[in-house]
Amino acid sequence: MAPATTDTPIRIGMRAGWAFAAIWLFYLGENLNALLKHPAGMWRDVGLAALALFAITYVLLVSTMRRPRNGLGYPPSQLHIGIGLLVMLAFAVLQLPAAGQHVLTCAVYIAATAVMGLRLRAGLAVAVTIAIAVEVAIRVVPEWRTTSQGYALAVVLAAAATWGMRLAFERQGRLIQAQNELAELAVADERSRIAGDLHDILGHSLTVVAVKAELAQRLLDVDLDRARAELADLESLARDALADVRATALNMRGISLPGEIAAAKAALAAANVKADLPGAADDVPTRNRELFAWTIREAVTNIVRHSRARHAEVRLSPDSVEILDDGQGGALAAGSGQGLAGLRRRADERGARLTAGQRGDRPGFRVRVEVPS
Repeated sequence: MAPATTDTPIRIGMRAGWAFAAIWLFYLGENLNALLKHPAGMWRDVGLAALALFAITYVLLVSTMRRPRNGLGYPPSQLHIGIGLLVMLAFAVLQLPAAGQHVLTCAVYIAATAVMGLRLRAGLAVAVTIAIAVEVAIRVVPEWRTTSQGYALAVVLAAAATWGMRLAFERQGRLIQAQNELAELAVADERSRIAGDLHDILGHSLTVVAVKAELAQRLLDVDLDRARAELADLESLARDALADVRATALNMRGISLPGEIAAAKAALAAANVKADLPGAADDVPTRNRELFAWTIREAVTNIVRHSRARHAEVRLSPDSVEILDDGQGGALAAGSGQGLAGLRRRADERGARLTAGQRGDRPGFRVRVEVPS
């Protein structure tokens, strides 16, 4: 939806648009008083009926300008608003024989409605035209010259006030629209985050499950007891993965650095990769532990899935974690893997630096995350 502009007809965002319009009917009391004082007869009856219909038309026309905000239908078109203004003008003219100069009060309502509902330039043009017409009528009709001063100014002031209200409503509409767009972006970002987390969790868990399943299949004819142990590990891994997925969907998932070190040891052993892992993570500050845990998880998943490595090493310090292998992980150096992309996003969120690419000292792949001190 395009943002509202000052050339766009305003749609009042109040929950009771009819009440907003009806409040201002108080000023028609002057017309009503003049009509009631007029001698009984046809013009008095016509004037009273026209006054009632004028008020109803005004309330209906203004209240329909708020419909899109409350889902009650489509707003009136410019043609419908124009017809409504002409109907109001006709009812005002019908009051003239009995109400006299007091009918000029209706001009204020017509001008305000035009500025509120028509495109801004058209509404202002109508308001200016009405103000000029009122001033001319006062000067042309002799008995109005002394009793009707100020009506033209009232039309101008009403149009100016309505213009200010219109601008305020439009700014409020743009603000609400911006808030809705931000909410939609937040939902999209959260969905993307959850999707990335699910990819990381399932990518790691299913890789280990696949490796252990292959190992268990090979051990069935060689070492039945060890095959049973591997199958038991498979069941445990599957349950843990299911729990992680459920917790992630509920935004309750946690990840621990010691747990990922232990999981890396099991995964690398199952893939027949010799590993040098840190024995503890006590020196790592709490603020860095989750990021380092994700780094180890993703790097170990890549080693098991892609590298064909025979040896891997995890180096851990308070402000950095580095995973090295001697395999063939060069295809991931460009960051094309979805897991590494998610890891890079996490690193960027914490102001950390992620390096992923070929090792400089020997064949193999290197993943390093460093957090500024």
